[in-house]
Amino acid sequence: MGMVRNIVVPGILLIFASPVLAASGPFFSLRNTDFVVLISFILFGLVLIYLKVPSMLGKMLDQRAASIKTELDEARALREEAQTILASYERKQKEVSEQAARIVEDAKNEAKAAAEQAKIDLEKSVQRRLSAAEEKIASAQSAAEREVRDAAINVAVAAATEILSSQMSSDIADKLTEDAISEVQTKFH
Repeated sequence: MGMVRNIVVPGILLIFASPVLAASGPFFSLRNTDFVVLISFILFGLVLIYLKVPSMLGKMLDQRAASIKTELDEARALREEAQTILASYERKQKEVSEQAARIVEDAKNEAKAAAEQAKIDLEKSVQRRLSAAEEKIASAQSAAEREVRDAAINVAVAAATEILSSQMSSDIADKLTEDAISEVQTKFH
């Protein structure tokens, strides 16, 4: 049925074609070029049908459609894979951005903590230096007081020695020396 339809439909179309109706003279004559062209075209169509060119063309078109479908499927799969990879990279980039933000935040916190610790250490150092300076001042003050006291004692002893030696006789001096020696002996023994 398909082969009959392939022959009859083109034949009917050729019969009703306008060049055929426009020809002059008898149509069914070999001198009519339109008739010769029509017969040649019909024979050419029959040869093509006999050689199964339409089915070969159909197969070729089907194969081409199948290869195009395969290529489209491959392209679709590649697109999906590319979208998956893109999503993976976007996820990784987001994770890296978050990690970088955390690192920056940690660095800021560490810098603040280090600054606060440095401030505390500086305050402690200043406090220690102030304490050391106050101790040195107190030590210097007590040393100065000692020196002044020692100097005053030395001056007083010298003055007392001078006054006593000028007012005291040798008998009294001997007696005082003996009393002092005996007092030292009693204190040490």
